[in-house]
Amino acid sequence: QVQLVESGGGLVQAGGSLRLSCAGSGDFATINVMGWYRQPPGQQRELVASIKDDGVTRYAASVANRFTITSDKFNKAVALQMTNLIPEDTAVYYCYVQSSASDVYWGRGTQVTVSS
Repeated sequence: QVQLVESGGGLVQAGGSLRLSCAGSGDFATINVMGWYRQPPGQQRELVASIKDDGVTRYAASVANRFTITSDKFNKAVALQMTNLIPEDTAVYYCYVQSSASDVYWGRGTQVTVSS
């Protein structure tokens, strides 16, 4: 059974930093993409950052130059370093994995709250 577990969320003041981690376990097919989505209160889920198996990264415009995504495919792990956080970053953050079979797996989410 595939499982993704996020950690590292919490409450931080504006301007602060947090590091989110996601550890995967189970029988994945080859991983194509790993990444993070977030869902702010009352809004739809949106892509934050992703990293492909060739190392190419993609960021939402709102987080570019503030967030950095890294991955460890061998250990099925992905991390998101978030700096210079702003209240608009408040959301539940979900990690995901897309396999070569186009299956998508999701974590349960971790809450990030940025106070002004």
